[in-house]
Amino acid sequence: MEKYDYIVVGGGSGGCVITHRLVNAGKKVLLLEDGPADNSQFIHMPATFIKVIGTERTVIYESEPQTAAANRKTFVPQGRTLGGGSSVNAMVYIRGTQADYEDWVKQGCTGWEWDKVLAAFKKAEGHMRLSAPYHGVDGPLKVSDTRYRHPLSLAFVKAAQESGIPYNDDFNGKNQAGIGFYHTTTFNGQRGSTASTYLEAVKHQPNLTIRTGCYVSRLIFNKEKHVTGLVYQQTNGTTVEVVLQAGGEIILAAGALSTPKILMLSGIGPGAHLQSLGIPIVHASENVGQNFQDHLEVSVYGRTKHPISLLGNDKGLTALKHGIQWKLFRTGLLTSNVVESGGFVDTTGGNRPDIQFHTLPTLVGDVDREPIEGHGISINPCHLRPASRGYMQLRSADPKAPIFFESGALQVQSDVETLKKGVSLARQILRAPSLSHLISEELRPAKQAEITDEALEAHVRTHAKTVYHPVGTCRMGSDEQSVVDTQLRVRGVHGLRICDASIMPTIVSGNTNAPVVMIAERCAEFILN
Repeated sequence: MEKYDYIVVGGGSGGCVITHRLVNAGKKVLLLEDGPADNSQFIHMPATFIKVIGTERTVIYESEPQTAAANRKTFVPQGRTLGGGSSVNAMVYIRGTQADYEDWVKQGCTGWEWDKVLAAFKKAEGHMRLSAPYHGVDGPLKVSDTRYRHPLSLAFVKAAQESGIPYNDDFNGKNQAGIGFYHTTTFNGQRGSTASTYLEAVKHQPNLTIRTGCYVSRLIFNKEKHVTGLVYQQTNGTTVEVVLQAGGEIILAAGALSTPKILMLSGIGPGAHLQSLGIPIVHASENVGQNFQDHLEVSVYGRTKHPISLLGNDKGLTALKHGIQWKLFRTGLLTSNVVESGGFVDTTGGNRPDIQFHTLPTLVGDVDREPIEGHGISINPCHLRPASRGYMQLRSADPKAPIFFESGALQVQSDVETLKKGVSLARQILRAPSLSHLISEELRPAKQAEITDEALEAHVRTHAKTVYHPVGTCRMGSDEQSVVDTQLRVRGVHGLRICDASIMPTIVSGNTNAPVVMIAERCAEFILN
């Protein structure tokens, strides 16, 4: 029987980070990933990540129809490969704000004050040009400016300034507010996922075993509620059991929709729910699967006067030219993260942004709908701190059965109101001089400048979609109802921790990949100290 000091479940953003730190500390580690290796060229070419979404390297969670979102199902794609979300996302490097983590502390997450969080961010970061006091330069996670900037991305940045939004070169610096170009998790013109940085540095160490195609079905506990091992299924159907050395730990890093599923299948979750499915209760934890949060955005579409968007660049001789340029020189269009420009705006008149823009130099669709035909731009305002909450549960005790998922999209009217403000501002930016001379017309929500409040709300409810940032389903806190304590230990059992986005009590104000890396860095500190 194989024995390990630590078993890490999930080879995504958090799993690769904590594996790196534990292996370098001399621990014997097993890393299990459900999906395949990150050996697709479309992962490593920054601009081609959209070709990975919907393949075997992602899993798409599907909610029940959401009444507040025009009775639509919502779809949440998640990474299913080494590197996880960091291998399939748009590589935008955002930490959130100091106020986000102060809010965590107010909710009982003592020890997560900004100075401690910032130290972990800086430890992780290897920024190409920025340093103290806000940035690190020696960390494994490479952060840089993209080598390519599309003319429509630049036009958006100029048009936003013409609309009264100041320019900001560093959204992770002193102030988040403003408009500009995103820093990205890229290096040398290619994606810098946690698999190609953290994991790459240790993957050949003799004390690390990496296994892909391994679907964890349940954890094993003894009578004292110590986790002693787990059971996983290989792609060929073989069931394997692995065990921990005495005093070892299992770290769940499977993501906000898979981690609570594994807990419930293992007997940790809402008592009545587990009993109804015939799952023996190890520890009744009523908040497992609750508190689901996600960022939603709504597209404003503009048609360009000329064929200047990204459309068609992945076809024929044009695609071949871009591919050769990237292969030989690591320059050109394929080094773009596509979501090159954006920014943060406060629509309330306070001093804390509540809207983030993700701008794409093409017309985008979603998992459930094709993009609008032709050339254009998509300006996507996203609500940063939604009040709506959802939850997930098991459908059955079968590990392979899909989850029951209520995303809670737009249930709280204030979320709709904030998105309406964001859409209105996006429409204003679309009509500012630097964009208006490139844009022939607005396609949606309306061609005319004036639009009724009812039409604006209808556009929000029918077009809101995820930004792929699910969090919150295994809430951290100091209260007994929290799923994990402030050192990320699962309450009610021993030897089990969580280091992924599920532990966030509230979602941060921005993209969630960098915060997950920070969480994993802190989890490693808790274990090794």
